[in-house]
Amino acid sequence: MSENYIKTIADEKIYPIIRCKDETETIKIAEGLIEGGIKVLEINVENPSIYKAINEVSKYATVCAGGIITSTQADYAFQNGAKLFASPIFHMNLVKISKNLRIPFIAGTTTANEAYNAWKSRIPLIKIFPADAMGGTAYIENILRQMQFLNLMPMGNIKLSEVVAYLKAGAVAVGVGRDFYQGFTTKEITNRTKEILNEVKDFSEWNKKLI
Repeated sequence: MSENYIKTIADEKIYPIIRCKDETETIKIAEGLIEGGIKVLEINVENPSIYKAINEVSKYATVCAGGIITSTQADYAFQNGAKLFASPIFHMNLVKISKNLRIPFIAGTTTANEAYNAWKSRIPLIKIFPADAMGGTAYIENILRQMQFLNLMPMGNIKLSEVVAYLKAGAVAVGVGRDFYQGFTTKEITNRTKEILNEVKDFSEWNKKLI
């Protein structure tokens, strides 16, 4: 697998986020996603037991540890195999942690100003959260209309059925959480993953023809 994990996310365009307090359930969800073709996924650190899930899942896919706000969390995640870390916030201390660990940091922002400051700090991929509450695809379009150089990844209550619309709005990738897995079996998660990857592939091929 390529060491350029941010590029892999941008190529894959769909970014699953697992938020689960149970270690075993987290692993099962991840198995369904990986079987469906996902190469990079986020596992939110809901409690200390989730580091064990990160350790297990990282044997089969690239794991981004989510919900990181302290150096201790980042260190534990790194020690357990995380290759990236993400935070709901953007703070320069997190940039320093990223540099010290030599792993990418996906910053969480809400406003255009925050996104710009994250870009100025050389954050390679910037979350816009919560995208739905801020106006959905129109909000992404409005930010990018003024700053096309930003690599934005919206997330926050986004449905799989909305992914392509966000990509058309200019998002580099789209984060999807509960709609990927909640209420579905491992096999169903795999099928849903294959379907969305095919939809994204069709969009990419369509988009290339327009360029």
